[in-house]
Amino acid sequence: MSTSVQERLIRPAQNIAGSLRLPGDKSISHRYGLLGAFAEGTSHFTNFSTGADCASTLACMAQLGAKVVKTGADSIEVTGVGGRVTPCSEPLDCGNSGSTMRMISGLLAAQEGRFTLVGDESLSRRPMERIRKPLQQMGARLTLTEGHAPLTMDGGKLTAIDYTTPVPSAQVKSCVLLAGLQTEGTTFVREAVRTRDHSELALKAFGASVTRGVEAGLETIGLSGPQSLQAIEASVPGDISSAAFFLCAAALFPGSNLVLDSLGLNPTRASLLDVLAGLGLNLAVLDLQEKNSELVGMVRASAPAEGLGSAEIKGAVAAQIIDELPVLAAIAPFTSGGIRIRDAKELRVKESDRIALVVKNLRAMGAEVEEFEDGLDVPGGQTLHGATIDSAHDHRIAMAFAVAALRASSETLIQGAEVAAISFPEFFDLLDQLAVR
Repeated sequence: MSTSVQERLIRPAQNIAGSLRLPGDKSISHRYGLLGAFAEGTSHFTNFSTGADCASTLACMAQLGAKVVKTGADSIEVTGVGGRVTPCSEPLDCGNSGSTMRMISGLLAAQEGRFTLVGDESLSRRPMERIRKPLQQMGARLTLTEGHAPLTMDGGKLTAIDYTTPVPSAQVKSCVLLAGLQTEGTTFVREAVRTRDHSELALKAFGASVTRGVEAGLETIGLSGPQSLQAIEASVPGDISSAAFFLCAAALFPGSNLVLDSLGLNPTRASLLDVLAGLGLNLAVLDLQEKNSELVGMVRASAPAEGLGSAEIKGAVAAQIIDELPVLAAIAPFTSGGIRIRDAKELRVKESDRIALVVKNLRAMGAEVEEFEDGLDVPGGQTLHGATIDSAHDHRIAMAFAVAALRASSETLIQGAEVAAISFPEFFDLLDQLAVR
């Protein structure tokens, strides 16, 4: 691979082999940073995500009175505000991070003062109406700009609600729970499809009481407020969404051998492993442990001699692995039976329209693919050639097509490769380290 930051040239590989310990899970890092900054006392975190998104969360919380000290390359110390933020006159810049904007909005809805949240051009196009509705039901006063950021919050006393999410969203759920944490009474969030539960587990790790069950067929999370949080010490598990790229790379090469150590294996995220195993990837999970309510283990992966089969991804599974769908689609041409994705309309309102971009870039590499409003069909048994890939400043698109490029017949140029730093600055170097050429 070339060393240019803006563009990366990916040469075809012959195999994938080696072991990695991945950077800290982005979703968990967001929540640990946010809750540590809101809690009483000083929290210490190691293997904290090095991505720009989590840095946005920390920067916003520092503006609100928390103290954040970097104590190593991936370790931080966070002294919290003890449940009461300091209003700031300057806007809170959430960068490219929807997680930051949606979760901090929930936190600030119950705080006295006026707060303005802004983001970059991409974040300013992403839907925020979905958090306005439940927060306003609780009594929060917030204004949006045509359903998008900038967002202005006039915080104050809230009322507990019983809310069923119209679209499964871990960020909306987290937003409501963070408001409920500071609200008299019990707040319930109900969802038709169980979304990732890092917020519930992180709240428990920081000392909050959270209930979870199934009522009338809906996943139901309850939180009685107000509750205070206490500082913790934690090592963030390796990010399974980042692991997806390397697992998919290993899946492309019969005889591959990949070991991922200290990987987060939360059941609401590990559906990816089930999908890859269904495709035929040989997976072994070793040394499984529970740390701060999160499951962590070692994963060994190797591709079978006969190659990969086929998969249909829809319903609850599509919602649970929404971030991993682009890279699965990108390797689909190399399966024998192809991959069919449905119920993934949410991909159209991520950092980009990921369905359209996956289709565009697969076609640029010579693939046959059919696009649908909520997904795509990628037939198997195809051969791809190198191409110039348009990342459209979307980190997961840049990384997904770097993986597909390993099996292309010629070199591939990833444009806008620097965007990978949003979630995974080390990605290209680690991929290069594993690629056998």
